[in-house]
Amino acid sequence: MFNTVPDPIPARMRGVNRAEVCDANFQEFVRGWRGTPRPAPRDDEPVLPGSALDARGFRELFESQLVSRHLDLMARVLRVQNKVFYTIGSSGHEGNAMVARLARHTDPAFLHYRSGAFMAERFRKLPGMDPVMDSALSFAASAEDPASGGRHKVWGSKPLWVLPQTSTIASHLPKAFGTAIAIEQGRRIGHALPVPEDSIVLCSFGDASSNHATAQTAFNAAAWTAYQKLPAPVLFVCEDNGIGISVKTPDGWVARNFAHRRDLDYFQADGLDLAAGYADVQRAVEHCRRTRRPTFLHLRTTRIMGHAGTDFEIEWRSLAELCAVEATDPLLRSAAIALESGLYTREQLLDQYETIRARCFAAAEEADRRPKLTSLAEVVAPLAPYTPDAVRAEARRAPGPAARVQAFGSEAKLPERLGRRHLALQINAALHDLFAKYPEALLFGEDVAQKGGVYTITKGLYRAFGPRRVFNTLLDETIILGLAQGYANMGLLPLPEIQYLAYFHNACDQIRGEAASLQFFSNGQYRNPMVMRIASLGYQRGFGGHFHNDNSITALRDIPGLVVGCPSRGDDAATMLRTLMALAKVDGRVCAFLEPIALYMTKDLHEPGDGGWLTEYPAPDVAMDLGEERVYDADATDLVVFTFGNGVPMSLRAARTIQARHGWRVRVVDLRWLVPLNEAAIVRHASECARILVVDEGRRSAGVGEGIITAIAEGGYRARPFRRVVGADTFTPLAGAAFLVIPSEADIVAAADALAADGG
Repeated sequence: MFNTVPDPIPARMRGVNRAEVCDANFQEFVRGWRGTPRPAPRDDEPVLPGSALDARGFRELFESQLVSRHLDLMARVLRVQNKVFYTIGSSGHEGNAMVARLARHTDPAFLHYRSGAFMAERFRKLPGMDPVMDSALSFAASAEDPASGGRHKVWGSKPLWVLPQTSTIASHLPKAFGTAIAIEQGRRIGHALPVPEDSIVLCSFGDASSNHATAQTAFNAAAWTAYQKLPAPVLFVCEDNGIGISVKTPDGWVARNFAHRRDLDYFQADGLDLAAGYADVQRAVEHCRRTRRPTFLHLRTTRIMGHAGTDFEIEWRSLAELCAVEATDPLLRSAAIALESGLYTREQLLDQYETIRARCFAAAEEADRRPKLTSLAEVVAPLAPYTPDAVRAEARRAPGPAARVQAFGSEAKLPERLGRRHLALQINAALHDLFAKYPEALLFGEDVAQKGGVYTITKGLYRAFGPRRVFNTLLDETIILGLAQGYANMGLLPLPEIQYLAYFHNACDQIRGEAASLQFFSNGQYRNPMVMRIASLGYQRGFGGHFHNDNSITALRDIPGLVVGCPSRGDDAATMLRTLMALAKVDGRVCAFLEPIALYMTKDLHEPGDGGWLTEYPAPDVAMDLGEERVYDADATDLVVFTFGNGVPMSLRAARTIQARHGWRVRVVDLRWLVPLNEAAIVRHASECARILVVDEGRRSAGVGEGIITAIAEGGYRARPFRRVVGADTFTPLAGAAFLVIPSEADIVAAADALAADGG
C-alpha cells in the first residue's frame, strides 16, 4: 500500500525527501479504510474496549500527534525556502504525547529533539498557550520565540517547566537526575521549592543515546542512590526507534540492558499505539511519583522521514525497508483507532488533518515575518548578565552575627579574631561565613564531608551545617556537576567541588554544553547559578604528576559566560568567594573558583619564618569587585609583571632580585580574575610602565598569557619591550621533573635580564 506516492498530493510536498510519502500514506490509509466502526464512546468511556485511554483523551492526544506531524512536514517544505532552520523531526515518536498527558506541567522536563507531540500535549495543561505558533517562531529563529528568543530551535517553556536542551548526545541526563535529587534535598532542608514536593522529573532520549557514557553515568548514579534507599524521582524515557542516524540498535538490546537492573525500575510501553500503550505509560509515571524511585520507561517508537531533512535515507536503506518502517507510522494506528471507535468518519479525519496542516503553515508564514536577531548585542544579551551594583551590595551583605557565632562555635573563634592565617584556613572560614549567610547553599563532592576534603579545606562544615547541606557524592565528576545544575534548577545555591583541575576535563561538557549555555538558550528564563571550587595548578612538592598538578585552564577560558577567579592569598580568597556567590545569587552566573594547591599552606614569602604570605581575615562585609586586580608597588614604572596564582609570590620574590640587579622598581599586578580578563586594567598598567613581563604558570599555547598580550597589543602598546614566562606545552611529570616544565623565579629574572640586554 505504501510503496508509491499516489496523486494527487499537495504540490508543495513534492520532492521533500520521504516526507511526501508519509503524508500521502496517511491520506491513502484513511480513504482506503473499510472497517466497521463501533458506536462512538462517550468522553469518559474507553476509546476501545479494554483500553485505559478514554475517548476525550484519545481525541486530544491524536490532535497533539497531528500537530507534531504537520510541524515536521512544514519544516521540510519551508526549509528549502529559507523560512525554517531546523528539520530534525518527531515523526514516529508521536506516542510521547502520552507521557506529557500523564505527567504534570510542574514536573520538570528535559527533552530530546523528537518531542513535538509531547510539547503539543503539554501545552494543554495551561490555558491560552499555542503550541503551533510558539513552535513556528522557534523553527523560524524569530526573536519572538518564547523558548530561546531565536537563538536555537529548542523545545522549552518556562510556564510549562520544560528546560531547553542543547543537542549534545545524552548530556541532559545527569542534570535531570540532579533535579530529581534536588526536589528531595530542598524538601529536607526546608527550602521553598518552585515546584510541588511530589513532582517527578522527566528525561527523554533515544535508544542510541542510552549507550553514551554520559547517559550511563546518570543511570548508575540513579541506581546508586536507590540502592541506599534514597529518593530519586526521575523518569528516564527511552524512545526506542531502533536506529541512531544510520546505525541500527541491535534488536532487543535496550530491554536486555535495562530490564533487569535491580535499582532502576523498568517499564515497557507501546508508543505506536495510544489505546494499547496508555496504561503502561500510566503505570510508569504513577510508580515513579509514588515510590520516588528512578524509573526507566522503554517506549517503543519508530523513525520516519529520516534523521533530519538532510538525511536521504533512500541512499542507504532499501526501498523495501523504508516502506516497512513507514507502515509502522503511529499516525496510521491512531487513524485506525479513530475510525474503528466511531469517533471520526473518514471525511472528518481528513478534514482535521488538512485543517491542522493549514494552521501549521499559516503559523510558519507568520513567524517568518516576525523580527529576527539582528545585532551581536541582541544575541549575547542573556549569556552573561551582570548587574554590578546589585552584585556589589549582595557580596557585601554580611551574615547575621548570631548565625556567624553559631557557624564558628563562639565569638572567640570568629576568624577575624584569629590573626594572620594561610590561604586554606581563610577559604575554610569564608565557606563557613557563606553557609551562615545562605541557608540554601550546599557543598558536595568527593571526600568533602567528614574528611573535609583532600586538603581539609572543607573541614568542620559537615559538623557545623549537617549532612543535608554538606555531603559526599560518588566519585563521578559528571554527576557532581549534574547535581549542581539540578540544585540550581530548584533554587538552591550549589558549591560543587572538583577534587583536581585535571578531573574537570572528565566532565567539562556539563559546564560548557549545559550549565553555561542555559541562560543563553532559554533567553534568560532559566539559569544555573553555582560556584564550582577546583583545587588547581602546579608546584606541589613531593606529590602529583599531571593529574594533581594540572596547569591548563584553557578548557575554562573559552566557555562563554563562565566567570573564573583565582586568588593567590587568603584575604583575596575570602572576598572573591563572596563576590562569586553574589554573582551566582543575583545574576545566575556559573562560576569557577581555582584554588592554587601549592599556596594552601604557604606562610612565608621571602625568608623562612617571615609570615609574609599570611593575611588577616577580611570583615564579612568586605568583598572584591569582579575584575578588580591587586597591585604591589603601584608607583613602580620600570617594569610591570602581570601574573596570577602561584606566579604572584614568585614574581614578588623575583622583583627583589631584578631591582638589585638592574635598579628597576617592579610593579606586580595580580589579575585575580582570569575570565573575563580586565583588559582595561591591563592596558592601563602597561601604559604606565616602560617594560612588560607576563608570568603565566599555564601552558604556552592558549594560556592566560595570550589574552594578556592580546589586550596590550590591541590597547596600542605593542611596541613596549615585553617577555612572556610560561609553562611548556606538555603534561606535568612526576617528582622534581615537574619543575622543569613550569615557570620558576629564575625564569622570571632571566626574562628581565633579556629585556635589559635588548636595551629595554
